[in-house]
Amino acid sequence: MMRALVLMLALTAGPALATPEYVLPTLFDVADVAADDVLNIRSQPNAGAEIIGSLPPDATGVEITGLDPSGRWGQVNTGERSGWVAMRFLQYRTDVWAEDRVPATLICSGTEPFWSFTIDGDRLAWRAPDAQRDWPGVQIRGTGWARDPHRGLFARDGQSVLAATITPRQCSDGMSDMAYGLEATVLVQDGAAPLQMYSGCCRIGAR
Repeated sequence: MMRALVLMLALTAGPALATPEYVLPTLFDVADVAADDVLNIRSQPNAGAEIIGSLPPDATGVEITGLDPSGRWGQVNTGERSGWVAMRFLQYRTDVWAEDRVPATLICSGTEPFWSFTIDGDRLAWRAPDAQRDWPGVQIRGTGWARDPHRGLFARDGQSVLAATITPRQCSDGMSDMAYGLEATVLVQDGAAPLQMYSGCCRIGAR
């Protein structure tokens, strides 16, 4: 199974998506918005577009999944859709993608069949129609590039094994208009059951 993980990492590995300050997706805090005002979320990346939501002036942990070509607008999810906020009102957080760790708010999921996993400390909680399992001692590895969200995960519990890769890439859940910035591929072998492969998206915004 470890060979399968190595193969998955080889297939998804690539140069870090470098920017001067950060790699998306990552988290930001709202900044420089008056206490009696809000940061508008608009349907398109321009100041005249329809307002579809808002963020309070003290909002923290705002996940930005992409930028418009100008770099002045960031894509953010609100409800079951995505919109755009002005990046000049967002402050980049430096504590999100620590090496060989994942953000505490990470959740990965997919459909057909529905599945999900979260990580709490060193335990990975897996949920699927045919299995609900908590794997202890999950191992997490990054690429070594600063702020690069690529991650490989490996967990073993007796004869049951899970291996996964998380890759920064635009991703759709196929059910909503939300825009995800992380793609996940998961291999699960539960005892003598056949090896299963799952694909889906991840988010790091507040659960």
